[in-house]
Amino acid sequence: MQKRLDAIQPLSLVHDSRKILIVMDTMYFGRAYGVMVFRDWYRHVNLLWKFVDYETIALYQKGISELQQMGYEVVAIVVDGRRGIFNNFAGIPIQMCQFHQSQIVKRYITSRPKLKAGIELKWVVDRLSRTDEPSFTGWLKEWYCKWENFLKETTVNPETNTKCYTHKGLRSAYFSLLHNLPYLFTCQRYYELGIPTTTNTLDGSFAHIKDKVRIHRGLKKARRQKLIEELLLRKSTTKL
Repeated sequence: MQKRLDAIQPLSLVHDSRKILIVMDTMYFGRAYGVMVFRDWYRHVNLLWKFVDYETIALYQKGISELQQMGYEVVAIVVDGRRGIFNNFAGIPIQMCQFHQSQIVKRYITSRPKLKAGIELKWVVDRLSRTDEPSFTGWLKEWYCKWENFLKETTVNPETNTKCYTHKGLRSAYFSLLHNLPYLFTCQRYYELGIPTTTNTLDGSFAHIKDKVRIHRGLKKARRQKLIEELLLRKSTTKL
């Protein structure tokens, strides 16, 4: 099997100038070994990937720039909401993955919050993928007006005599929604572009690739990388 992998000559992509809608994310195969993928939503093909130690905004910027230099016109981008990413692609509409936003909130308040404020915030978030921007914004504003004083409650640490917010998880969940709100409904503001609301097109592909790589666990890094590239290429060349 290893000899067959060594003998494989990778396919090559033929790029053509066209409008593309990029869904981008990074999948990891270890603590510091991942592959950053740029996928065209319109044709559901992988156009570019980079093996990275860690995902950074600079690497995402470089990837988009490389695609533009190849002649592609990037009309929109879908991301999972990495901190600071929204301000680094001037002139390109950006959609925050609604599923990832829901998961962020869930990490802060759990899937079964006990506080009434948490239960009501979960009610709002559960409607994220089934409503429009004005409705969601209105519900979130109403929730904050009702629970503003509750969020400002503090607790004194008797050992250090310092104050901290009593409901830190709930505050973090709310401010995450508030910060990402301008990017959660980009798909509705640019309806004509057909922007997806999630990065699911990549998530499903990542799961498939990880299953294949797991079968061949024990491969040296160079062979594993070759296998990953082959799987990414085959997902691309069949539809270009």
